[in-house]
Amino acid sequence: MGNREDLLEGAKRCLYDKGYARTTARDIATAAGVSLAAIGYHYGTKDALLHLALTEALAEWGEDLARLMARETDPVATPEQRFEHAWAAVLASFERNRPLWKLQFELIPQLDANEELRQAFTAATEAGRLGLVELFGAYGTEGADRLRLGALYQALLAGVAAQWLLDPGDTITGAQMLAAMRTLTPAPRPTS
Repeated sequence: MGNREDLLEGAKRCLYDKGYARTTARDIATAAGVSLAAIGYHYGTKDALLHLALTEALAEWGEDLARLMARETDPVATPEQRFEHAWAAVLASFERNRPLWKLQFELIPQLDANEELRQAFTAATEAGRLGLVELFGAYGTEGADRLRLGALYQALLAGVAAQWLLDPGDTITGAQMLAAMRTLTPAPRPTS
């Protein structure tokens, strides 16, 4: 790897180890084994580098989740079975990527004070919605429906991540989510 790639990997390690607010340019340069000036040369600013590192880390999580989901995909599974399987894979991915989830929750309060961070996080979030639709299944949705479905998956994902970070042993499962959704939207009753 060259200095540019080393810096990106070093920035990801720093994000996972120290978080966004506590990571300094010197931390990144040290983790990458390059000079401090290399950050400016390759990325312009430490923040630009950290934003790219965050975007790549989220993309890597999505790829990891896709691998977990593909490993056990049953082509004849019902949509409900696919939903349950997808959430089992998500919970497994939380364990493998705990620092990334902690980092995302750390970033939320900083968004109001850092417009550049907000833009980077928002761009990653919007792309993530469409990625989640692909991972969980689009079920024939198109256009605005895909974006709404992605937003729903994203809302569920954030909530489940928060539950998991607080108490991994008491996090809702896919089967429990389906049961709860059925409670909210019971099947129509036949009219007499």
